[in-house]
Amino acid sequence: MALDIKICGLKTDEAMAAALAGGASHVGFIFFAKSPRYVEPAEAGRLRQAAIGKAKAVAVTVDADDAFLDEIVEKMRPDMLQLHGAETPARVAEVKGRYGLPVVKVFSVSEAADLDRLKPFIGIADRFMFDAKPPKGSQLPGGNGVAFDWRILAGLDAGLDYMLSGGLNAANIGDALRSANPPAIDISSGVESAPGVKDPALIEQFFRAVRAARDDRAA
Repeated sequence: MALDIKICGLKTDEAMAAALAGGASHVGFIFFAKSPRYVEPAEAGRLRQAAIGKAKAVAVTVDADDAFLDEIVEKMRPDMLQLHGAETPARVAEVKGRYGLPVVKVFSVSEAADLDRLKPFIGIADRFMFDAKPPKGSQLPGGNGVAFDWRILAGLDAGLDYMLSGGLNAANIGDALRSANPPAIDISSGVESAPGVKDPALIEQFFRAVRAARDDRAA
């Protein structure tokens, strides 16, 4: 089974090049002002040009209003929208209808009961993402470098399309793949030398670790 890999929070040409060279299927751009990974829509539109024909460009938002989404879609031209806030099923459907783009809905989880919240979104969101709940006091819904117990995902329906996120890095990706066997993974802070600063060497190291983990499983 192919494994989708999304490198999120990209801001520089060097990081984009490393993500694409490693084989990223998706590249993500953050449009949340409090995040150290925030990028202006026009700059994201420039950066995503390198991904055309190679990887899908994802616009990541947190409870964005229509005006901001309009700007993002116009200036960046994303392939997908990722909703990382408290969006309702109705809002997800509204966003899909307004832009005609696939939507990823993110859920913060720490225990199996948290997965019950996705049920009203099934058939509306095109894909789900499961991220760790942010630490107390954090202003960021994601990118906190925190992991959760991946084993709780074993109870999901086999055909559910989702991305595993939260605290992934080169050291633990093998355990994550063995524990959850996700169809897709998402990494941001795990390939950074400082908050919001992507390190091309860490990106390369992460892809090597993914390949090694998959080779081990195949063997």
